[in-house]
Amino acid sequence: MSEILAENLSGKAVMGSDGTELGMLYNITMDLKTGELADLLVEPDEQLRRDAVEFESDENGRFQVPVTRVQAVKDYIVVQR
Repeated sequence: MSEILAENLSGKAVMGSDGTELGMLYNITMDLKTGELADLLVEPDEQLRRDAVEFESDENGRFQVPVTRVQAVKDYIVVQR
């Protein structure tokens, strides 16, 4: 995957590979020891049924999408479902 500045990802829509709009990117977590990116924190779309999403949620209800599930970054961040 090509390099993308994090500032260009802020507020970008996140979509599942099946076309489901999951929400908007809120933040990205990383492992401080290794510097590896860990999860995308996604603010859920208001119209999305939570039981339709298999991702874990943090204490604020944001989806924790492993970075390894990212398939593409263009107009949307596309993640494998």
